[in-house]
Amino acid sequence: MSRWGGKKFLIETKPGYIYVRKNGKYLGRILAPEGTAEFDEQYWGILRGRAHEARTSWKALISSYRNSHRWTKLKPSTRGTYEYVLHYVEEKNGTRDMTRLRRKDVIAAQEANSHRPKFANDIPRVMSVLCEHAIDLGWIDLNPAKGVKSKPIPKDRQRPHIPWTDAAVEKFRAEASERARLIFEIGVGSVQRPGDWVDFVWGDYDGDSLRLSQNKTDRALWLPCTPQLKEALELERKRLGVTPHPSRPILIARGGGKLTTHGVGQIMRKERKRLGLMAYDQHAMRYRGVMELAWAGCDDDEIMSFSGHSTKAMVIKYAGLARQIMRAASAAEKRRLGARL
Repeated sequence: MSRWGGKKFLIETKPGYIYVRKNGKYLGRILAPEGTAEFDEQYWGILRGRAHEARTSWKALISSYRNSHRWTKLKPSTRGTYEYVLHYVEEKNGTRDMTRLRRKDVIAAQEANSHRPKFANDIPRVMSVLCEHAIDLGWIDLNPAKGVKSKPIPKDRQRPHIPWTDAAVEKFRAEASERARLIFEIGVGSVQRPGDWVDFVWGDYDGDSLRLSQNKTDRALWLPCTPQLKEALELERKRLGVTPHPSRPILIARGGGKLTTHGVGQIMRKERKRLGLMAYDQHAMRYRGVMELAWAGCDDDEIMSFSGHSTKAMVIKYAGLARQIMRAASAAEKRRLGARL
């Protein structure tokens, strides 16, 4: 008679870690003490396909992580990126024992999502963070996800953000829904990232300007509104019918809660598709704002004081494009006048 009373398909990988393995596959781990009724119940439940969730499951780890300082200290924009991976991991492996994770498993998950390169590269990064948390909990000793290299994004999948043209801006302002127009004006007028748009509350608007602390940099900014942004904000305030509470988000979801960056993306994608403007994405709205500041004669430092960019690289890229357009237009006008002489 075996130590498990004749039960088949049991294997102990290390002291205290007893699994049911059948046909070369691990079906689940038994958590109850040997020789108890609970041990028998879990054994038969696993064989019948009713595996018990491991104490050290991915679901338990993710739940613990969400209550840790590692999660609470993240910027909202970073949380948004992590959320997609957390949901994916929990959906695929929620009840499985995460202590059995191996480096090859992380790479396999990355490869399985190679059709969406950015997400594929986010998987090992977020799983590494989860494994570091598991080390803190004493579940594992080493981080198998650490050091997994990112896959290069194919050139045909690297789409540059094309700045909105005058014609695209005019069409969107004339034909987009009020909700999409408000998002658009906040994006272009504030010259901020989408993660900051959703954080604006009515208390940040004084009738002439908006103020914020950037999510990515914690930099405090005071932003005078463009006429178009003021018009959109006043229309939204009028639509509400009451003076909004200072803590109420300016961008609200249909259900009444705060609109998320994902929700913003859905709204804008739907309108851009309807209007035939899919070439111009929401991130490029910030670049349009940079170009408008350059067209107004602002130098790089003035633009950075408005956009909150920490380096001049992106400012130079899009302000430089705007200045080239101005110089080319000026040269064309001189050429036209010169041809008459």
